[in-house]
Amino acid sequence: MAAVAFKTQEAILITDSNEKIISVNPAFTRITGYKAEEVLGLTPRVLSSGRHSAEFYEKMWLAIKDDGGWQGEIWNKRKNGEVFPELQTITAIKNNNSEVTHYLSTFSDITNRKKDEEQIHSLAFFDPLTGLANRRLLEDHIKQAMASSRRNKSHMALMFIDLDNFKTINDTLGHKYGDEILKQVASRLVNCVRDGDTVARPGGDEFIILLEGLATELDLASQQAKTVAEKLVDLSHQPYMLIDKSYVMTASIGISLFNGNEQNYDELLKRSDLAMYKAKEEGRNRFMFFDHSIQESINKRLQIETDLRLAIVRDEFELHYQPKYNTDYKLVGYEGLIRWPHPAKGLISPAEFIPVCEETNLILPIGYWVIDVACQRLLMWQQDSTKQHLTIAINISNIQFKQKDFVEQFKIRTRGYESIIHKLEFELTESLLMKDIQDSIEKMQQLNKLGIRFALDDFGTGYSSLSYLKNLPLSALKIDQSFVRDMLIDSNDAAIVKTVIALAKTLNLQVIAEGVENNKQATMLKHLGCDLFQGYYFGRPSLIDDTKDE
Repeated sequence: MAAVAFKTQEAILITDSNEKIISVNPAFTRITGYKAEEVLGLTPRVLSSGRHSAEFYEKMWLAIKDDGGWQGEIWNKRKNGEVFPELQTITAIKNNNSEVTHYLSTFSDITNRKKDEEQIHSLAFFDPLTGLANRRLLEDHIKQAMASSRRNKSHMALMFIDLDNFKTINDTLGHKYGDEILKQVASRLVNCVRDGDTVARPGGDEFIILLEGLATELDLASQQAKTVAEKLVDLSHQPYMLIDKSYVMTASIGISLFNGNEQNYDELLKRSDLAMYKAKEEGRNRFMFFDHSIQESINKRLQIETDLRLAIVRDEFELHYQPKYNTDYKLVGYEGLIRWPHPAKGLISPAEFIPVCEETNLILPIGYWVIDVACQRLLMWQQDSTKQHLTIAINISNIQFKQKDFVEQFKIRTRGYESIIHKLEFELTESLLMKDIQDSIEKMQQLNKLGIRFALDDFGTGYSSLSYLKNLPLSALKIDQSFVRDMLIDSNDAAIVKTVIALAKTLNLQVIAEGVENNKQATMLKHLGCDLFQGYYFGRPSLIDDTKDE
């Protein structure tokens, strides 16, 4: 039986009472690389890795002496110098007089088990793509940092970083190159902070940095966090090399300062997240500190979104109409402007709810509602000979126009209105058209064949490039009201208005002046060659029943 046991897969090493090796089994040779003749007469110290302290061995031998044995994990060294982990059991063999005659050591190589444990630990606490801490490890570090802060009164900063327009690059180049950018970003972030700080990637294109040990004074701690944030923004501007080309990307950063007396992890993360979204609202490529006004602003926005969804279901919106007149001061049409008379809060400004509509894509159903209501009105006017000539212009959102199926959806939703489509005009902004000029031209040409006319809204405030104007199927330019408002007192604005009108005439386009508020403005615009007028002087936006045709 002893001989059979000696052939076990576990290594066996037997020493005499003086710890001299007197026997080893084949598994010992397989695991350590030492043949029996190479170790006989030596002590087990021949396997020592040097990783353990003298205190470690003292405790081990104390257990053998007091308890008759020891079991645990230990790092030893193979003959080839490789250090490896093993699970070892040492037993003191005694005679009838309780005297130690031999020591029996059995051990197994647990290298693979250790690797598995490390992999499991890595998956549990680290992001597999970047090697950064994941959300779970970040939460643990924050809790530890808060406990430390309570003791030393220092501040900490939680920085929420989101890559601007990463999705565009990821979708264009593919996930392989998107992952490469994320790894490059991770490397830059790690190099930007101190060793004691934590850089984490909770997922996607979002990163979080925990800055510890900031000043006890809030103002000084804010300045320290600001310095790091400025460095991060500058670093994000540096090109990322992919496929032998460089790509530039920016980042929006939200910062929340806190100490050990603050709220829990989720609340801290929420604050940094809110500040980051505020940075995006302010134009991206910047950082913002959290304050309670941001919370109030976000709460208000969320309430607007909730109310908007209800408004769509309850059909709360109205289309108001602002008249447009020609140079003979005859009514020729209207611009349809959406209004929202909230049942509890009264009239909510479009400047307040339209941005929320676009952020949430609620602009799509609302935009089609506007088209439908305008078409219904035009169809109704065909029954009245005094109104058959009237047109309606409506604003088309960037989000809606850039939908791949916008033209097809328009066709579907305007079935039955084919006879009046030529009375409908879409007002588009320069920024919308320039995002993908070729796509814009193709969609405009398709819609133009259906009868839709196009006016370039707020002309002069965007790109105003002749190179694209001549290629667009436009029928009119609208002079932005900011130029019309001061044209009588500002020579620069007057010159711009004159130039726009001359340009439109050269391209055989109608000119519509918006924001006309008095007779002097109307007279000057008429003298300069403007074709149509729109503004408070001619009529405010109102429900059609309240609009007087003149």
